[in-house]
Amino acid sequence: MINTQPLQTAAIRVTSQTVTSDWKTALPLLHAGQITLRELRLSDAPSLLAFLNTDEVSRFISPPPTTVAGFERFIEWTRRERAAGTYVCFGVVPDGCEHAIGLFQVRQLNGSFDIAEWGFAIGSEFWGSGVFIECARAVLAFTFDRIGAIRLEARACVANGRGNGALQKLGATREGLLRRSFLREGEYHDQVLWSVIASDWRDSITVGSVLRH
Repeated sequence: MINTQPLQTAAIRVTSQTVTSDWKTALPLLHAGQITLRELRLSDAPSLLAFLNTDEVSRFISPPPTTVAGFERFIEWTRRERAAGTYVCFGVVPDGCEHAIGLFQVRQLNGSFDIAEWGFAIGSEFWGSGVFIECARAVLAFTFDRIGAIRLEARACVANGRGNGALQKLGATREGLLRRSFLREGEYHDQVLWSVIASDWRDSITVGSVLRH
């Protein structure tokens, strides 16, 4: 997960910016290749605990809940924040799995969701499988085309090579270094600030579509 504290993807058609409010009532299902992104359910708590509360996954993020009950409270919190229109959280469910093996979060930064911040966490068993890129593209399309954000930021610890590499591969722009900006277990860490701008994202999708044809 990038430290912060998403309809169909491969076939997503990028349209003009449309702001809708239906996601505040319930998140849609997003289909990214062989993965479904959906709202978290209380039944996801045990799998999230198993996949996200490991040393590999939690090394560069704010500490996740350490119990099933803790994740259940987190899931209930995500629903309240979504209903308030300030935050969304999608569970990552690969085909063949019943419960979430990771999540993507997006939260508003300026009170209107024009500027937002995102983060993600995926079980290490799925690293290098393409899950991140597929899901991230779906989350970007949702954030820009359904929520209406124009700028999406991410912050990743400098030492988090995998997270920074994933954002770079996605096409995010590295904007700067945030010195001693993240406290983890009593130690402050430097972070890299990344951004994706809606207009740049749409241009890249358009160019990619032209090249494929």
